[in-house]
Amino acid sequence: MTDLQKKPALSRHLWIIYLLSIILLGVIWYYQWILGLLMTLFLAASFYYSIQTEKTIINETEEYIATLSHRIKKVGEEALLEMPIGIVLYNEDYFIEWANPYMNRFADEDTLVGKHLNLLSEDLMPMIKEGKDEVGFELEGYEFQTVIKKEERLLYFFDRTEQNKIQTLYQNEQTVLAIIFLDNYEEITQNMDDTLKSQLNSKVTSALNSWSHAYGIYLKRTSQERFLAVATKEILRKLEQSKFDILDEVRELNAEQNVPVTISIGVGYGGMTLPALGELAQSSLDLALGRGGDQVAIKDDLGKVRFYGGKTNPMEKRTRVRARVISHALKELVKESDNVIIMGHKSPDMDSIGAAIGILNIAKANEVEGYIVFDPDDVDTGVYRLVDAIKAEESLWKHFIEPDEAEALLSSRSLVVVVDTHKPSMVADERLLNKTDFKVVIDHHRRAEEFVENPTLVYMEPYASSTAELVTELLEYQPKTLKLKMLEASALLAGIIVDTKSFTLRTGSRTFDAASYLRSKGADTVLVQQFMKEDLKLYIKRSKLIERAQVYRHSIAIAKGKPGEVYGPVLIAQAADTLLTMTGINASFVISEREDGRIGISARSLGDVNVQIIMEKMNGGGHLTNAATQIKDTTIDDAEALLKDILEEYFGGGETE
Repeated sequence: MTDLQKKPALSRHLWIIYLLSIILLGVIWYYQWILGLLMTLFLAASFYYSIQTEKTIINETEEYIATLSHRIKKVGEEALLEMPIGIVLYNEDYFIEWANPYMNRFADEDTLVGKHLNLLSEDLMPMIKEGKDEVGFELEGYEFQTVIKKEERLLYFFDRTEQNKIQTLYQNEQTVLAIIFLDNYEEITQNMDDTLKSQLNSKVTSALNSWSHAYGIYLKRTSQERFLAVATKEILRKLEQSKFDILDEVRELNAEQNVPVTISIGVGYGGMTLPALGELAQSSLDLALGRGGDQVAIKDDLGKVRFYGGKTNPMEKRTRVRARVISHALKELVKESDNVIIMGHKSPDMDSIGAAIGILNIAKANEVEGYIVFDPDDVDTGVYRLVDAIKAEESLWKHFIEPDEAEALLSSRSLVVVVDTHKPSMVADERLLNKTDFKVVIDHHRRAEEFVENPTLVYMEPYASSTAELVTELLEYQPKTLKLKMLEASALLAGIIVDTKSFTLRTGSRTFDAASYLRSKGADTVLVQQFMKEDLKLYIKRSKLIERAQVYRHSIAIAKGKPGEVYGPVLIAQAADTLLTMTGINASFVISEREDGRIGISARSLGDVNVQIIMEKMNGGGHLTNAATQIKDTTIDDAEALLKDILEEYFGGGETE
């Protein structure tokens, strides 16, 4: 590259050309001096012109470079001072040493110099100390992305306000699909005349249309019982803030008939194709209906689920026809299997054991070997009398096997029947679920997000009092060879009595029908009472736990066990039941340490408070009026604080006592 600091007269290639020209000129002079003279004059003129031209080019180049250098320097100064990017230099004590005019406009005075970085954001200094490269913060309505150069003690501030607005707009405008289903439309309208049916249709359609117009939702009725709704994520956010009050509006429409209409809504949203969103919405609706209806299930593309509503006990929809169909289907599955492996949940209760014994009798009636998976090290004190009675009955006890024995008996054609739960993590041995293609789920709990994968048959009725009640109905449609023994019938009856609190909670006409059938088969109510008897020491221990209860938000009782004291799940459930009988108490929560090191919470309500939703927010579940959870790696006080936070959110952040 040419050295622009020097001023050469001629370029090197010109010197070479002129040197060759002089040599040729000498030859011409030697042979023809007149021609040589003319060529000499021509060469001299050419040489003079070249020197002048070269000088002009060099001068122009120097002038251009000087002008360009000045412009670059000026642009650099202007860019530093005028470009829409903030620049700040700070010292070792995090005080601002210099800031460009873009940042000085955020100063109370004319400049930020001498101010602490905390004036801009309290997050800056901690992030710099942690060695972070970037941090985002908001300042006077602007959202900044800050790049940190710790070595140079330099900060660059990039305005991301518009970009974030566009991103927010994109998120808000994402499509949301919802399927609205009238839960009990067919049951309510089957005995109505055309006039009343038309009036009900008009009321429901009008209420849903008003709701959709208020929120800007596109709504289309696709059948008598079903609507399709299209909305955006921003609209969904507003609906969640209102806690889907349309559920309450629709429920009150048919109040004069004393049979409320209820709706369930399945919502799907996320960055997916429209067909995938439709499947997600249908899956959410199935989940809402599986939990008893009258609620909203919202599922995103990651599979996370949120629930709203479910404030009423589900209406009884099952019929004897359905029970007979399920019983027949179960009989066929049993007959085609090599053997039947029956599992309840961990720490089984009366309902779990009683229902398992009932399914065992279905296997026997169809001449197929049946076994109940039972872990003797996982027996709660509430059922040990029943277990002792079963042990004394050798013909029954031989069908109780431990998980390892069950795994050895399992084949690809074995039938695994799960009773009183539908969560794989809750069954006696989760490994057994993955070793066969034939699985049956029989449960009375509201369906949760976690569910047994690919079940062959599902009989879930959340309005039933207990799984023992469901199994008893199935027994009625089995072959006449079925002979229930007195102990087996008593175990089933005990499951019903315990789950209904002696026929006082979640009890329907079908519950008494099931109890009547069991009584006719020899169930002994005195024996059931013996199973339910409790130890005096446990009674005193429970009373002391109840004594520690405090009233929260005027009508909620919360009792905590002492740190280091271990309580069984049955005992804290009984304590929660007892608290619910107190005057002015609408819901009760009992918190204690468990033997496995986790913190257990048992929740009960009279129906005004949906304890199922509250417990689900703590990774638990259950029913509207009866739920529980177990929490790992926490303390009783932390669990109580979390519970109170969730209660505040549930009640809309009202004042507490």
